This record gives sequence, C-alpha cells and structure tokens, in this order.
Amino acid sequence: MPVVNVQQKPFSTVELAIGGKRMPIFIDQMGRSVAVSTPPHRIISLVPSQTELLFDLGLQARIVGITKFCIHPPEALKRKTIVGGTKHFRMELIHRLQPDLIIGNKEENDKGSIEELSKHYPVWMSDIATLEDALNMIEAIGKLTQTEEIATAIARKISIAFADLAKPPYRQRVLYLIWRKPWMAAGKQTFIDDMLQRGGWENAITAPRYPVLTDWELHNLTPDWVFLSSEPFPFQEKHLTELRAILPHAKMLLVDGEMFSWYGSRLQYSAAYLKKLQQTVS
Repeated sequence: MPVVNVQQKPFSTVELAIGGKRMPIFIDQMGRSVAVSTPPHRIISLVPSQTELLFDLGLQARIVGITKFCIHPPEALKRKTIVGGTKHFRMELIHRLQPDLIIGNKEENDKGSIEELSKHYPVWMSDIATLEDALNMIEAIGKLTQTEEIATAIARKISIAFADLAKPPYRQRVLYLIWRKPWMAAGKQTFIDDMLQRGGWENAITAPRYPVLTDWELHNLTPDWVFLSSEPFPFQEKHLTELRAILPHAKMLLVDGEMFSWYGSRLQYSAAYLKKLQQTVS
C-alpha cells in the first residue's frame, strides 16, 4: 500500500506591506488569505487537536491561549490562559493577550466569532474531512510557525503508519455514535467517516455530517457493530443496556473518540489503535 501523499498547497504566496513591514500571506484551508508576521510569537489555539500539535512542534513558549477542552498535553490547562470553549470565546481575554496568530477550525469554531476575531488578528483556519487534509494542515502549520522540519517528520510518521494498516477480510457495517439525547451519529463528509473507512469498516450512516436519529431510525439501520465514542458525549458501559434494547442484534463497543476525531499529532497513535480494534471487530 503506498504512503499517503501530502498534497502541497500554496501556503505562502506573496508578501503584503502593513505599517511599513512586509508580511507573508498564507492561504488557509478555507482558501482565506492571512497575513502573518513570521515567526508568530503569541499564538492562540481554538482547537484541542491543533493545540497538541503546537506543543509537539516545540512551540510551548509561544502559546499564550487555549480552550478549556485542550486537554493534551496535560500541563496545557495549568500553564496557559483559557479563552473559553471552542464555540464561545472570552473576547476580552483574547484582546488582553494580543495574539499575533490565532489558529482555528471551520467545523469546531463558531463562524461569527471567527469573523469578529479576523477583524483584529491573523486567524488561520483548518478544514479537515480526510487524513490528507490533516497531513496538509500539519505541514501548513509547520510552515506558518517555521517548524517545517518537525512538522514534516510528524506528517510522514502518520502517513507511513496508515499506509501499513491492512484492511480486514470482512467489511463490517458500523454505526458510530457521538451523542445521546438526541442520538447523533457520524455520517459521510466527516473525518470520523474517513477513519472508519481506513479501518476497513463501512459506515452505516449514508447521510452527510452528523444526523440526529430517533430510536426507530437506529433500529432500522441494522448495523453489525455500534461504536460508542468517548467524546463529545462520554458514553459509558451503562449506556450499552439502553442501546441493546434498540439494537438487539448489533454488537457494541466503547471506543476512544480521540483516535477517530483528533486530526493533529495524536494521529501518530491512531493507526495502531485501529489495527488493535480490527482484532475485536471481525
């Protein structure tokens, strides 16, 4: 199986003169032009998986703000200013921190809040639906922060690990649940769907994004397996009984949601996790 190809994109195209200083322009994954003074020295990350990436790139000293959900590495929440969640930011804190770069994500962050922040600061946005998107993001942030060598090494390690991930001989239909009351599942056009496919499983959901499902709709899906994610809803053993009443013929499994949905440097561990999971889901 070939190594996943990291598609090169025009991260830096031209320079813009701002206040007498020439600043390089970076094109983010939403196609937006972002002028950034490089290297940035005061970075705010609004996405947990990208916060962990910044730490793994050795940028601890340059990170000034993170969200309350940025739990990796463990010391992040103790040492950095918490600017809110991924949807609701404490704007007064962000203004006080005076960042010279904010890193966000199209899906995880509120559009209106990002637009407001973009009026004041350089905001670079990722847009992740596939492993290739994630690898490109890692390379792009390496370019943006002048840590290209480390970023390239991380991306290549991830690429090789997934290239070595074999597909199981039998394709199981999997329902991947992310929320309870109401039930919500990961559908097509999501990073989780891409991870399911790379593990060799067929997503039982054919609708795009994250559809809300009734008990009856769940029952009619007749999946072979139900994966109950540890995040964003923290599914536990006690929820298995409830679901078995709805899907009596499906097998159930609690899974580590970070291995399916974190698209930063945590992907270094995802392929090994999926390989181990394949031994159970057969």
